[in-house]
This record gives sequence, structure tokens and C-alpha cells, in this order.
Amino acid sequence: MKTSIKIAQKSIAVLSITVMLFSCSNNTQEVRDFLASKNLPIGVAKNAFHVYKDSGRITSKLMTPLLHDFSNRKQHPYNEFPDGIKIVNFEGKDSVTITGNYALTYSKTSVSEIIGNVIVLNHTEQSRLETEQLFWDEKTKYFISEKAFKLTKDSDTIYGIGFESKDDLTKHLAKKTIG
Repeated sequence: MKTSIKIAQKSIAVLSITVMLFSCSNNTQEVRDFLASKNLPIGVAKNAFHVYKDSGRITSKLMTPLLHDFSNRKQHPYNEFPDGIKIVNFEGKDSVTITGNYALTYSKTSVSEIIGNVIVLNHTEQSRLETEQLFWDEKTKYFISEKAFKLTKDSDTIYGIGFESKDDLTKHLAKKTIG
């Protein structure tokens, strides 16, 4: 008698757990839409280190303490780097490092906005760009800034407002120079 009661209790417990497991539905599109409507990222990565490769060759490295992935946005998917970013690009013999306190990258347009204490270093040319905001078009490999900047080269330092350049700082256009 006691064994049949125990078997019945176990059967009811197993049946209840099975019903609960199958009653839940995780439609990924519904989850994505919910996160997008609440302006929540679809993913968060801490201390991220990403290596980009092309034909087996490393082209760049990205390091960040915090990454928010908003790729669930239909019109403008993006990634946010609220605690700063460091990117090292390798193009041929040149190595360029880009750092900033905050960044947004838009995947559809391949345009990134880097904000706050932005520093670009071309290690081969020994040139350094400092500004507070920089737009980087990764397709055309071009930098644009409308903010004040300081460009330091081997024997010259240029101060100004508004700057355009190739992303290795080799060819640049200073819109308004100061001093």
C-alpha cells in the first residue's frame, strides 16, 4: 500500500515537471522583439577580445571591458562600448591603434563613432591624432571629426577644428587650423 502511494506521488511529480517543461515556449523572435522594445541589448560581453581575420591573416584586434550587442534592432543594429574601446589595425607593414572612452559601431553602414579622449596612433609613421569625437568609415577607411584636434607628426604639431584623414593618418585635411 505504501509503495503504491509513493509510486503515485512520483508519477504525479514527473508528470507535473514534464507538463511545465513543455508548456514553456521560447520563440527567439519574440524574445528579440521584447528586448528591443525595452531597449535592452540582446547580449553583453565583459572583457571582450575579438580578432578579425581575412584569408587567415589577422587584420585587426578589438579589446573592450564591456560590449552591449543591440543587433536585434531592425533598422539600425549596433554595438555599444560604454566603458571604452581599443582597436589595433594591421595593414601591410603599418599598425594603427585607436582608443576612446565610448564607442558605437553600426553594422549596416560600417560606421563607428568614438567619443571621449580619442587617440589614434600610427606606429610606423610615428603620428598621433587626439580629439574628443571621431567618426570612422570602415568601408572607405576614412576618419572624420568636426571637433578640436591635435595632430602630432615627427617634426610638426597641428591644432585645429575639423579633420579628415585616411585611417592610417598618412593623408589628412585640416579644415580650420589654429595657432
